[in-house]
Amino acid sequence: MTDPTDPNPTKQEELSRLGRLRQRLFQPVDIASIVVFRMLFGAIMMWEVWRYFENDWIRKYYIVRKVHFKYFGFDWVQSWPGDWMYVHFLAVAVFAFCVMTGLFYRVTSWLLFLSFSYWYLLDETRYLNHLYLTALLAFLLAIIPAHRAKSLDVRRKPELASPTIPAWCLWIVQIQVAIVYFYAGIAKINADWLRGEPLRQWLANRSDYPLIGSWSDTELAVGFFGYCGLLFDLLVVPALLWRRTRVCALLAAIFFNVSNKMMFNIGIFPVLMLGATLLLLPPDWPRKVGLFFFPQKDSKPKPRSYSISPQLKTFTTLLFLAYLSFQLLFPFRHWLYPGNVNWTEEGHRFSWRMKLRQKRAAATFIATNPKTNENWVIDHTEYLSFKQSSMVGRWPDMCIQFAHFMEKELRKEGHEDVEIRVKTMVSLNGREPELLIDPELDLTQVQRTLKHQDWLLPMTKPLLPE
Repeated sequence: MTDPTDPNPTKQEELSRLGRLRQRLFQPVDIASIVVFRMLFGAIMMWEVWRYFENDWIRKYYIVRKVHFKYFGFDWVQSWPGDWMYVHFLAVAVFAFCVMTGLFYRVTSWLLFLSFSYWYLLDETRYLNHLYLTALLAFLLAIIPAHRAKSLDVRRKPELASPTIPAWCLWIVQIQVAIVYFYAGIAKINADWLRGEPLRQWLANRSDYPLIGSWSDTELAVGFFGYCGLLFDLLVVPALLWRRTRVCALLAAIFFNVSNKMMFNIGIFPVLMLGATLLLLPPDWPRKVGLFFFPQKDSKPKPRSYSISPQLKTFTTLLFLAYLSFQLLFPFRHWLYPGNVNWTEEGHRFSWRMKLRQKRAAATFIATNPKTNENWVIDHTEYLSFKQSSMVGRWPDMCIQFAHFMEKELRKEGHEDVEIRVKTMVSLNGREPELLIDPELDLTQVQRTLKHQDWLLPMTKPLLPE
């Protein structure tokens, strides 16, 4: 018999813990909140596609650009030729409509995830946290049966209908949303944010905004929005889960996301986060308010019987733990690199580090013929869009990619051998500009890697006095 005082649990005890978790993961919960989110998500994705058509961003970002900066390991992802990118975006809208309505859901949800991920991976200058979150949520919706109620699939096959889903289907999305909020709050616990930067610079440019314009450039506004944003990110999830603070937390979430929408140009993110935040409410909330024709009398629907083998349950449990472990640990990888992540960018992406910096750069690329020692300045604006030109000096990996691109272009022009260096002066959150990259480094000899780049120069300038 196992000694209950033994501090080292036996294998049998560990297995029993896994068994208890497996049992909880497959307890039935109301499907209503997941169904509402499925509808909202599909509608938001259709809206995003419409924005790209309305603003002609498809041509601007994916057809006429000469250079597309790639995420590490995804250089093989290339744009469709000619006008086929328009067809791709139309396909994304069709898949989003099918997800929203629950039509051929098992196929179209995966097609939505894959087609959006392709679009997302085409150019890392388009990186935004909300696009990364959109890809993750599309993936999660593809693996859960969110079409078992209020869907065209149920109309076609009534036997698919179920008022409940296994608890893990709801939990995995809830935890993903909670990570976004909480990790954004953790990232704000840094010296610059606590001193009001870069929020001070942004608010100073909002003097013409309604309601806040007259006091947006005051220290009171900087402190209010800075510390409220920090506390909101850290506390909103537990406040939504606790019944006594739920209403106040929901009102705060509405105010926070509406304010973000008004003050910052961050696209669909505030609306997406509001929709995702509703998942942190009790799963039967749509039935309680009679939303989307969920009958209030079915506030406690009869659970559906799932005939799932123990082996499949165990496999699902392990995948559940693996996914969450990755999402919990990966955003902290920047601690493996020396230096300030806001300066070096090493470990910045995919870490929910949102609105933490105002970074300005002036980059000068210099080509050298090593045989003649001839030097000339490369006009990168001939090859890059305005947005790309403003970003390339801030991101070391983009400097490498552009140098390799220019090496190929210059070889086409008859330069058999060429070296390319960059002098990029960078200012972080209002600091005095200083060099980010060793100006003596030949970037054509540098390959991108996940290891620390020792040719990155440290940030030495202090934050300017308030």
